[in-house]
Amino acid sequence: MYIFDSVQKIKREFISLKKNEVSLYVCGPTVYDDAHLGHAKSALVFDLLSRVLRAEGYNVTYARNITDIDDKIIKKATELGVSIKEITDKYTEAYHADMAHLGIQRPDIEPKATESLDAMFLMIQNLLDNGHAYQIRNGDIYFDTASDAEYLSISHRVQNEDEKQNRVLNSDEKKNSADFALWKSVADGDISFDSPFGKGRPGWHLECSAMIEKHLTGKDVGEYAIDIHGGGADLLFPHHENEAAQTRCSTNHEIAAYWMHNGFVNIDGEKMSKSLGNSFFIKDALKVYDGEVLRFYLLSTHYRSNFNFNEEDLLASKKRLDKLYRLKKRLFGLEVHSDMQTAFKTKLLDALKDDLNVSTALSVIDEMISLVNETLDSAGKHKELKREAMIDMAYIEELLGFGLENPFEYFQTGVDKETKVKIKELIEERNEAKKAKDFATSDSLRDQILSYGITIMDTPQGTFWEKV
Repeated sequence: MYIFDSVQKIKREFISLKKNEVSLYVCGPTVYDDAHLGHAKSALVFDLLSRVLRAEGYNVTYARNITDIDDKIIKKATELGVSIKEITDKYTEAYHADMAHLGIQRPDIEPKATESLDAMFLMIQNLLDNGHAYQIRNGDIYFDTASDAEYLSISHRVQNEDEKQNRVLNSDEKKNSADFALWKSVADGDISFDSPFGKGRPGWHLECSAMIEKHLTGKDVGEYAIDIHGGGADLLFPHHENEAAQTRCSTNHEIAAYWMHNGFVNIDGEKMSKSLGNSFFIKDALKVYDGEVLRFYLLSTHYRSNFNFNEEDLLASKKRLDKLYRLKKRLFGLEVHSDMQTAFKTKLLDALKDDLNVSTALSVIDEMISLVNETLDSAGKHKELKREAMIDMAYIEELLGFGLENPFEYFQTGVDKETKVKIKELIEERNEAKKAKDFATSDSLRDQILSYGITIMDTPQGTFWEKV
């Protein structure tokens, strides 16, 4: 298996730190608002990665944090006159609901910042003790970037002359302009947490380093704390750079053996940003499009590429997914032996083992769809499929997380709930009429059903319908 290491800037063979085990940590959301498509892209990428690693036989421990201490959260809670917990609980629940609609599996570990303060205090104290941090008069504690010879080795940034100056004469008494907060002291009356360093709040960069040490790093840790650290490309600097510095200087080991970063999400060519006013919330997209359609579309571009979200491409992507469901409908009820599917499964997994090459993986699926359809056309639906022309629907579902729906119900998108209920009732009445051999009533009910602009299929598994 190969992955592109965003620090070394090369595709590297993946070799886990421990045989058959993988530790994966991904930066999660700050829960003060609804999740947007940028959150979805990152969560989908690492959901896919964890699925591929498990398919390859690894025992994966996947952690993704919840940032529930943040100035934005506090600002919103203050504006609304509610507790920060009310804000964070609400948006954490909303985040989980949105991810579930996209078929994203929950991580094995989902630590919250508020539940990891002791680990943060320990890391701060270590950094103070070994001279990599300092406290200024108002109680704030900063990481001393000049004390770390490897600082900027993650992002490969070059500091300008202003950033290189040894001391910056400013009100916060920072030694260097690049120094970042580990602990922010808070005046009486403001929302704060008790600590050995006084009342205050932890710096944002600190929590991920502390959570990794607490939840993923074992006693026998070697050169690296975890196998893979992931997140959006916008986190490479300063967030991941600062995480790496904190861990390196407080523990004497590097934070991760491999770094992976997914590209930005653009909307019609413009980078998605709340400051630009074009943040596309997942909940709004789900009002128009099925979650599986969104999943398929967002995964259709390689994870390292910037993703340009537009409706024209989304609809074209849906047509590609439709082909899979048409074949699934065609194969519905046929028994298939698992040994007939080995070649397809191997080819699909091999594509994804190459740095999650989803384009090749989807091409493998497209080719197999065409081949199976051709075989069915020539052999007949009830004859045995050729051994080399077998697609494994269950494996696609497991590995890529789409194709899970009933193939008939999939094509019911766009029909409102009230109409679906009515159609179901008419189908049940028609089935009863057919059982009673009341064919006149059965035919009349069929005509009523078809008047909704749908088609119906009678199969040994039951009667199904879809939108025309």
